[in-house]
Amino acid sequence: MARLLFLAYHYPPVGGGGVQRNRRFAEHLRSFGHEPVVVTGTGSQSARWTPLDATLADPALAGLSTHRVPGPEPAPGTGTARLVNGLLDRHDPLLRWWLEGAVAAGRTAGTGCDAILASLIPYETAQAAMRLSADLGIPWIADLQDPWALDEMWLYPTGLHHRIDRRRMRRQLASAAAIVMNTPEAADRLCREFPELRSRIVASITNGFDAADFATPVAPRTDGTFRIVHTGTMHTTTGLRLRARKRLRRALGGVTPHVDFLPRSHVYLLEALGRLREQDPSLTEGVEVHLAGVLTEADRRIADASPFARLLGYLSHEDTLALVRTADLLFLPMHDLAPGHRAGLVPGKAYEYIASGRPILAAVPDGDVRDILGAVRTARFCRPADVDAMARLLREAVLARRAGIPGPAPDPAAVAPYERRALTARLAGVIDDVLDTPARELPTAALPA
Repeated sequence: MARLLFLAYHYPPVGGGGVQRNRRFAEHLRSFGHEPVVVTGTGSQSARWTPLDATLADPALAGLSTHRVPGPEPAPGTGTARLVNGLLDRHDPLLRWWLEGAVAAGRTAGTGCDAILASLIPYETAQAAMRLSADLGIPWIADLQDPWALDEMWLYPTGLHHRIDRRRMRRQLASAAAIVMNTPEAADRLCREFPELRSRIVASITNGFDAADFATPVAPRTDGTFRIVHTGTMHTTTGLRLRARKRLRRALGGVTPHVDFLPRSHVYLLEALGRLREQDPSLTEGVEVHLAGVLTEADRRIADASPFARLLGYLSHEDTLALVRTADLLFLPMHDLAPGHRAGLVPGKAYEYIASGRPILAAVPDGDVRDILGAVRTARFCRPADVDAMARLLREAVLARRAGIPGPAPDPAAVAPYERRALTARLAGVIDDVLDTPARELPTAALPA
């Protein structure tokens, strides 16, 4: 069995969107002939993006060789310190701690390993992977959950910072033996922007769902409400801030033109429900919007102004799935782009939404998410900021529920490719291809600049 040094800062018992992919890859890779040796953080909460979730302590992970970087973890930069670090393009204390610790732990843990798999959250983990690849003399594989400098939702202080990061991304990924992007559009974008990387193994392996999470029947609700559910992070704060500084941001050039972050929130959904109530108050009687996830002050302020919102805060993954599986309607919002521009992202929640079989209101731009949900057949679509269309779809959903008309059944053949074991099988194929490549044909490991 091949041994794989797995660099994964986001790993149980830490929760959040970045963890599920790493957790399930680590769990299932052994079934495909690869033994992960995990290097990760302390397992303590250090920021909004790393809440603790005790339900993720999977017995299947307990048998893995796991090496934690010694703590305590420094707090991430905030306020002025964060601004200065961003402007000077330098690492904050938490990032330095992770990179130095991952390299130190990896040198010991990686003895006898055949390859390195680096989960690039944070993206700078590529630097640790490059150094370990050079030190250990083994190839490394990059796994990107988002498309790094090609991500239309990634913010930079200025256009210069963006160009510097693009060059960094290009240079560092050039040393990888294989590059895994998590949407087809992101893989296409990578090869289009950096054509020399086409000579590498480039694969699209999406996020997904675990069938075991949906195997046990869930008790039906009897509360009589029409429950709309949104899970995960919202981008209310960033969206409002960018709108307030739109001209400045445009002049500095650190944000993708024609992208609007605010629709990736509850703002337009609550506005659409308010509009529906104005048209016919009876249609919104008993309607509730349940918001589960780590909430910001702006999230709460918007929700508090609506009679429909119910704030649940962060829930364990287990409780989140129970909420999803008993929803009358699942809300999937995304950022807005100019028509014809395809999003490079698919929110991780989308895959668990489709696995649930529940109806979905997808307020999304063009891109893979529309393609995936369209094939599954359980979603109704509108543009991210189209309040009128959203109100119309809400009206139809409420009336269908009151008439006892079930939503469309999902297409099992369209859902199956996103099950975690199937996705891990594809990753194992990428690893096999790397290990089968003669050493002389692999990229030369270079130390990060």
